[in-house]
This record gives sequence, structure tokens and C-alpha cells, in this order.
Amino acid sequence: MSEKHDAAAALFDAAAAELEEAAKHCRTAAGHLRGGEIPRGAAHAWAAHGHIRAAEASLAAQAQEHARESNP
Repeated sequence: MSEKHDAAAALFDAAAAELEEAAKHCRTAAGHLRGGEIPRGAAHAWAAHGHIRAAEASLAAQAQEHARESNP
């Protein structure tokens, strides 16, 4: 695999890891909310959102790299 492809794959791996963490926080948030623990549920919901934003950043970086390398 070329260095460029390896770098792109790493960005996708990073996005996947962040999304997996987001899913865990969403499940935890749901459990807390069902149990009436609203502040704890909200804290996990915000943590999930943070992981989603991090995943978006990895995907955006790959998209920007693709745009730089693409011929119109």
C-alpha cells in the first residue's frame, strides 16, 4: 500500500473508532435516561456528540485531501 493510501486508511480507521465510542456513549446515555438520571444521560450524550465531531473531522480531512488530489 502506498503511503498516501495508508494515510487515508488511517483517517477512516480513526473515524470508525470515534463512531464506535459514540455508539457506546449513546447506549449509556439511553440507560441513564431510562433510569431517570438525566444529568448523567446528558453528559454521555454530549460525549457521544464529541466523538461524532471527531469522526467528522477525520472524514473531512480525507475529503480535503481527495479534493486536493482530484482533477476536475
